[in-house]
Amino acid sequence: MSTLELALNMLAEATTTELTKSENPYGLEENQLVARKGGRVAGNARREIEKETGKSVIASQNAKHLNGIVTKLLTNTEDESSD
Repeated sequence: MSTLELALNMLAEATTTELTKSENPYGLEENQLVARKGGRVAGNARREIEKETGKSVIASQNAKHLNGIVTKLLTNTEDESSD
């Protein structure tokens, strides 16, 4: 895992922790929504870094595969929440 991958992971976790403190989610569904928000913040940061550098932040093949799965899950969840 690269330094940037690690930093973005920490950003997602720290953001999720702060959102949890401010939103006080109750139950699995509310906690999942807060976790997705934290992940979205890190995802936006990743895309911005990639846009500026012209290079992928994700270095390992396993991370690329996992990123695809997570992106798909987030997209499906966003579509469901807009219904």
